[in-house]
Amino acid sequence: MARPTRAHVDLAAIRHNYAHAKTRAPGARALAVVKADAYGHGAVAVARTLAPLADAFAVACTEEALALRESGIGNPIVLLEGIFEPAELGLLDSARLTPVAHSREQVDWLCRARPTRPLAVWLKMDTGMHRLGLEPSDFAAAYARLADCPHVSEIVLMTHLACADEPDHPATQAQLACFSAHAGALPGPRSIANSAAVLGYPPAHGHWLRPGIMLYGASPLGEAHASAAALRPTIALESRLISVRHLAPGEAIGYGGRFVCQRPTRVGVVAAGYADGYPRHARDGTPVAVNGKPSRLIGRVSMDMLTVDLTDQPGAHPGDPVQLWGDLVAANAVAAASDTIAYQLFTGRSQRVPVSYRDDR
Repeated sequence: MARPTRAHVDLAAIRHNYAHAKTRAPGARALAVVKADAYGHGAVAVARTLAPLADAFAVACTEEALALRESGIGNPIVLLEGIFEPAELGLLDSARLTPVAHSREQVDWLCRARPTRPLAVWLKMDTGMHRLGLEPSDFAAAYARLADCPHVSEIVLMTHLACADEPDHPATQAQLACFSAHAGALPGPRSIANSAAVLGYPPAHGHWLRPGIMLYGASPLGEAHASAAALRPTIALESRLISVRHLAPGEAIGYGGRFVCQRPTRVGVVAAGYADGYPRHARDGTPVAVNGKPSRLIGRVSMDMLTVDLTDQPGAHPGDPVQLWGDLVAANAVAAASDTIAYQLFTGRSQRVPVSYRDDR
């Protein structure tokens, strides 16, 4: 029998989460972010299920965009990091891609382009994230230069929020004020809201939303936030018990003997580890589900295996199902117990973990 570790993706849940993003800002369009292989869910499968609904897709680079085009996706595709060199200008034309311009150098390249069809551009301002984007003082001049290019058809004005996952953080209002001060007089649609702002900061909604992690069922605001309650989990990482043993009080488990049994303990060994994408730094007590019932991680995660507490499940045996995250175990809860975020859990899935898709239409 094949190794039992599997990932299961619910395509209907992804469509539901995209629709939820749209209901947060009626009238706005939504850019479905499918970079990094759709956060580990499979970019082609996700794009195909969203294609009838999505106003556009977003990826990080031309390689990701071309994979979608080659699979038959015809929706507009925005390159969130733009192009990396002038040699990619031809791809913008042939593959009908929409670049972000976040530097004067990229603006220069785009103005030198000679596409056979009009080219839309998303122009990015750095309002405080200090990662990518034009300086606010340079933004109007860059906009004017693009507007003067006869082949540029539309300019979408954008920025990215650094602290929107903390709805009361003063940085968000400061970023919005900066954006308004330096882009307010310029015509064109606005795009500001990432998942956190879509869910929790309506003043940032603008004309184009950019839902990312929320499409995949995890909220950057936490599941307890009212607007996140409607999100559905989209991916489950599952495996099975492959061994069960009984240990006496005082016995240690796994590498380094991190967990020491305080009582007679039934220990289950699960065929999943950090080589599958489960976080090595998950702490004792990290939630798991065995046979659909709550259990917990005990002992250090190893490459191919982890150990769980079955003391309260005397009927659990090798072959029984284990969910590591999904509809029974929130990915955010696992991430919090591992000092990471759900984004990393999803994108860290190993290639050796096969993926299956279900679509309950």
